[in-house]
Amino acid sequence: MQAAVHRIPADGPDDVAGLVTLVRDGRLDPGHIVAVLGKTEGNGCVNDFTRGFATARLKAAIAELSGRSAEQVGQDVIFVMSGGTEGGLSPHWLVFAADRDSSPPVAGVKRLALGTARTRSFLPQEVGRQPQISATADAVRQAMRRAGITEAADVHYVQVKCPLLTRARIAEAHAAGATVAIEDTYASMGWSRAASALGVAVALGEIAADAADDASVCRNYALHSQRASTSAGVELTENQVLVVGNSAAWSGDLLIAHDVMADAIDAAAFARALTAGGIAPAVPLPPAAAARLVAVLAKADASHSGEIRGARHTMLDDSDIPASRHARALVGGVLAALAGTTRLFVSGGAEHQGPDGGGPVAVIVRQGP
Repeated sequence: MQAAVHRIPADGPDDVAGLVTLVRDGRLDPGHIVAVLGKTEGNGCVNDFTRGFATARLKAAIAELSGRSAEQVGQDVIFVMSGGTEGGLSPHWLVFAADRDSSPPVAGVKRLALGTARTRSFLPQEVGRQPQISATADAVRQAMRRAGITEAADVHYVQVKCPLLTRARIAEAHAAGATVAIEDTYASMGWSRAASALGVAVALGEIAADAADDASVCRNYALHSQRASTSAGVELTENQVLVVGNSAAWSGDLLIAHDVMADAIDAAAFARALTAGGIAPAVPLPPAAAARLVAVLAKADASHSGEIRGARHTMLDDSDIPASRHARALVGGVLAALAGTTRLFVSGGAEHQGPDGGGPVAVIVRQGP
């Protein structure tokens, strides 16, 4: 198998022109698409319907291009729309494709590998709790098997799209005589992201399964994954999982590497990820090196301490703008200065995803001859 990743600019949440052009020019087989990650320009909150709008347009476009129904595409392809392009972040799509009829792999050489899976739909009372943790862990393991990744150490990035709680979903739980993990709809995004991240950590052996319980969710931040990126949205009720790693079963010229930002301005972590991917860090990156940097994926969040390296920040005190939106803009600016592009997949809300105030950062790099 061989993986391909295309980074496509988007003029709006309904802009599929770049995707259509790739297909019509013969550079992308729509039947090979396994996942689409997108940065959409909504607010990233409960009422950010740009995510669902973008998913619907992309699904319809891939269906038309591949001769399938939109329903079938929805079953075949993982769609992860991350709302919020604060600061200088640029809306774009990352299209992941897998060609199963490619040239055989080179013995002993590991290349980019992709695997997808999804959980069942969750009841409202399960979101942010143990059932979501366990189901996510199972889905990650399934995606690893599909990717041909046998060692957890070869997984460098796990993207999960997870649901949130609306007032209607909370009322549904109450009508069934059940409680929900959290009554606040906006806070429910964090609880869903947290449970999903703990599931990733369990699957990758980063924490023990019995440590990831209801009492840990959004409380014990010492428990976290160094490779999870989870994003909540109103447009789904299940978890959709994309595992990205390296495997000797895959061919091609792409490789993924990652590191973990200790805080929101930890540029050194990004430099280490670049080095691990085969690019020498420089400011700015030389054009040839920048051209090899196919994708940058990162998490961002405001530290609960209210400080960054001893200096006070006000992200948690702003009553007008959620802290995750501030954090996306901050981390996006730090990474853009080094990457030389603002087309970065920076996702806000890093509960149990890296250390408090920090988060994983991954790079997909095209290797030389």
